[in-house]
Amino acid sequence: MARARSDSPLLFEIVEKPDFSFETKAMAGGLWPVAGMDEAGRGPLAGPVVAAAVVLDPANIPEGLDDSKRLSHLQREALFLRILGSAQAISMASISAEGIDGSNILKASLEAMRRALVGLSVRPKLALADGRDVPPGLPCEGRALIKGDQRSQSIAAASIVAKVMRDRMMCGCGSHNDRYGFEVHMGYATARHRTAIEAHGPVARLHRVSFSPFRLGGAEVVEEESFDGLD
Repeated sequence: MARARSDSPLLFEIVEKPDFSFETKAMAGGLWPVAGMDEAGRGPLAGPVVAAAVVLDPANIPEGLDDSKRLSHLQREALFLRILGSAQAISMASISAEGIDGSNILKASLEAMRRALVGLSVRPKLALADGRDVPPGLPCEGRALIKGDQRSQSIAAASIVAKVMRDRMMCGCGSHNDRYGFEVHMGYATARHRTAIEAHGPVARLHRVSFSPFRLGGAEVVEEESFDGLD
């Protein structure tokens, strides 16, 4: 006899938290150091995609590491400082809006992660990448973990570093030009951002003109020389 299906809601939702099990297993197999890699900024209409690679100290892992999207701004900033003060190695890299337009956002994200990994002060034997794809051209073994920032503390740390650094870059853009509100929406397609684009047009080398609505609308690009340093 089939069991009756309950229509009662769950009392609580089980939230998966990242741990160090992937890294511990790798260490047991002789693969250390292990670096976590993640990126921030795949979806916005403006700004770079920023990636980070982090090698945590197994004896000094900051408490509270999680997917950066599940943390508040204040939590990310506090954890960012703890990661900087405790990790064995950290590296960051970015691909500008022009670089994204010249390839595509997936290739740019993977290349940013590769550059971040290569920039580490220690050479890892294993790299754990968030998502479905391993960046090509890594100098070590690479493994992709779907929802890796919710499963691996090393990837979670990289997600926090990448997010905080990208947000700071976009806040700098906002302080330079207050017409677009970059410091509020970080380049995402909010109503305020779209309205500013309609009124003032996209900014050269900052807006991703290969993204819609630019490809569809054919808006004229506004030159802004001071955004050259985002490569």
